[in-house]
Amino acid sequence: MIGFAFLYSGVDKILGGFGAEGYLIHAAGANGNPLEGLFLWMGQTGWFVDFVNVAVPWGETAIGPGIIVGLLTRLAAFFGALMMLLFYFGNWDMAHGPINSDFAYMLVFLSIAAFGAGRILGLDAYVEQYEVDGQPLIERYPWMGIILG
Repeated sequence: MIGFAFLYSGVDKILGGFGAEGYLIHAAGANGNPLEGLFLWMGQTGWFVDFVNVAVPWGETAIGPGIIVGLLTRLAAFFGALMMLLFYFGNWDMAHGPINSDFAYMLVFLSIAAFGAGRILGLDAYVEQYEVDGQPLIERYPWMGIILG
């Protein structure tokens, strides 16, 4: 479900146009965010706004399928959790307590990464067993266990 939500959100931003400048400048200041100054700087810095305008829609579009098919699952989950942490601080609102949907999504992404969900019903299980010179990929390149799973 979270993979489809991210894929849909990313494609919608790509096709519908996306601009982060107004959000970065105004969202944090409207809700008592302790990182208001950081978000204001991000929104007033041209190169950073350009980066966010590309990174958010394309990041969501890449994270979604990674989670859906279980390919590079830990990598996708790490960046999904990072995005949700940034959204959590951007959407800071303690009126109903510290837990909101952004925080909950972040915990889901961290759980996906921690449990290696891509090895259960995902393509990561097949990628790990792919043989390179007669040896499974994960044995030949153990560092890949960090991003697969």
